[in-house]
Amino acid sequence: MKKVYIETYGCQMNVADTEVVFSILGKAGYGRTEDIAQADVIMANTCSVRDNAEQRIWGRIEQFNFQRRKRPGVVTGILGCMAERLGEALLESGKVDIVAGPDAYRNLPELIGAAAQGHPQINVLLSREETYGDIAPVRLDRSGVSAFISIMRGCNNVCSYCVVPYTRGAERSRDWRTIVREACDCAARGYKEITLLGQNVDSYRFEDHDFARLLGVVAEAVPALRIRFSTSNPQDISDAVLETMAAHGNICRHIHLPVQSGSDRILEKMRRRYTRAWYLQRVEKIRTVMPDCAISTDVIAGFCSETEEDHRDTLRLFEQVGFDAAFMFQYSERPGTLAAKKYPDDVPQAVKTRRLEEIIAVQNRLSLESNRRDAGKTFRVLVEGPSKRNPAELCGRNSQNKMCVWPDTAHKAGDFVDVVVCDCTQATLLCKIAGS
Repeated sequence: MKKVYIETYGCQMNVADTEVVFSILGKAGYGRTEDIAQADVIMANTCSVRDNAEQRIWGRIEQFNFQRRKRPGVVTGILGCMAERLGEALLESGKVDIVAGPDAYRNLPELIGAAAQGHPQINVLLSREETYGDIAPVRLDRSGVSAFISIMRGCNNVCSYCVVPYTRGAERSRDWRTIVREACDCAARGYKEITLLGQNVDSYRFEDHDFARLLGVVAEAVPALRIRFSTSNPQDISDAVLETMAAHGNICRHIHLPVQSGSDRILEKMRRRYTRAWYLQRVEKIRTVMPDCAISTDVIAGFCSETEEDHRDTLRLFEQVGFDAAFMFQYSERPGTLAAKKYPDDVPQAVKTRRLEEIIAVQNRLSLESNRRDAGKTFRVLVEGPSKRNPAELCGRNSQNKMCVWPDTAHKAGDFVDVVVCDCTQATLLCKIAGS
């Protein structure tokens, strides 16, 4: 049996896609290996959201090519968003044998077979129908705790800075029945948590099921499983989604709601389709319906033409919302996007760096304040495994997606444990077992 080694970069969607690839190749007679030196096929499932992600992949391509030179017959490939974006340029480098975009995974057995005969292969055709809804993924989480379920693919928003619509194609939703079936399969296999994935889950629609209805159907089908979802767009998250979350105790109290900027002028240039006021109204509604719901966000520092006042608008919004957590980045121009074609990347690098550092400093304080408010509270936590720092401690996340750590040698990954918050850092709740 020939063996396949895959490295996965980027978002949770890529992890889910790698699980689909392993399933497709497994049915074609390929086995999985985590040892690159033993692999007959070496591939990377890639991300193109930021330039540094692509630069990292180029470095890995050099290592893949080393294995190919060292062991003639080894086939190397690049999958996913970087494959879609660069296409022929990757083949022309002479260092990879296969380039396959996100909608070409069903053809991988044929592509690998031809490449093994010395014929480099490329398939970066995007589809308006492909969802891989009929494929049972090979789960990468060997602890059997958490599983990803892709509910839709692609994106129609075309934010001016974002490469995703060009690398993942148009938005299409998966048949809700296959999603429920996959969730039930996860429950039968002993998983304790699932995450429903999409570039914009709130625009899910298949037949008469929108995202609110899908969420409710899944929650009722697997009442013993915790359910998470990502990602929401502020202009699309509906009151019905919030009410569905509030009505089901197994849907986690956490919403990731990317804001990207606190300035209306910048939001318009980003083509985000909402205003600062709209975003704050959505936050207010979330907290009215679910006072215990955590809110995290994404933000971009130094987007084209951003002024100091625009930047201060972002800092003020962070203070006003009081995010529990945030993913914060400098603007990275992506070739082919509307922003790259229309707007000069005119904020100096040093200014981008300084603004990002200021945002990070504010969020670090807000995260610490959020965690301090949890002191004395009891949370049910899903054990993920031993703490990285102390094998006598366990770690896991509560419903609000906050990492908890506590002394414990009696439980194991996959158990639910009630813990009380004793102390905290800005990133972690330090706990003890309830009743101890």
